[in-house]
Amino acid sequence: MAFDVLPGDPASPVILHVPHASRDLVDSGLSPDIVGEELDHLTDAYTDVIALEAVDLVQRKPWVFINRLSRLVVDPERFTDDEMVTVGMGPVYTHGHTGRRLRADDPVRDAALLHDHFQPYASAMTRLVDERLAATGQACVIDVHSYPTVRLPYELHGGPRPPVCLGTDDFHTPPALIGAARAAFPQTALDTPFAGCYVPLKHYHHDPAVHALMIEIRRDQYMTEPGGPPTPGIATIAAALARLVETVPGRVPAGGGDPATGMT
Repeated sequence: MAFDVLPGDPASPVILHVPHASRDLVDSGLSPDIVGEELDHLTDAYTDVIALEAVDLVQRKPWVFINRLSRLVVDPERFTDDEMVTVGMGPVYTHGHTGRRLRADDPVRDAALLHDHFQPYASAMTRLVDERLAATGQACVIDVHSYPTVRLPYELHGGPRPPVCLGTDDFHTPPALIGAARAAFPQTALDTPFAGCYVPLKHYHHDPAVHALMIEIRRDQYMTEPGGPPTPGIATIAAALARLVETVPGRVPAGGGDPATGMT
């Protein structure tokens, strides 16, 4: 399979989800002359390293789900009705970060990519959430992403670009989880420049025991942009993520409040 599920502590409800760290490709119709530049700008480089370093720092290990294929093959967090379809960046990207054509339109190829990669990935993530629910009564999906310091042309929304963006959902992100993230990361804002968080469709806006939060780390905090090596800041980010994992709150109502927004 093109993903890894790394077991954690049986008593941990936490799943660190790392969907966009890989640069690995398979034959999927991508234009070879521009794919390297696209990988530099669109890969959430070293977020897998950050997640795994965080795991090493905590006593009760979280579970880790890592995508081992580039999002340029299939993006497991995009759906056919996603607003990013309007810029050619749905589940199978046809356009890249500047709007350039990445691959020709081919519905047959796209259906095969969804069958071979998207659907098995979604099924495995759903099973992992189900298993955490059965074992602990709760599942907490923490999405680990990064984003560029300067806004890229494909982005549909502007707004502040804080050191760490916290992506939330009114149903699945309780105020206590936001509070834990703000305590772990010193400078955050909610849902800017990116909003939302990943929850399997089976549970989305259905199961309040599934909590979710997206951590979007601005890349100048830990690496040389675009596509360059990590900097010493990567250890600081991993330590902050570890603090969040250690302090994930227990079972609380997921839809019971409207957390304050803005910089902290």
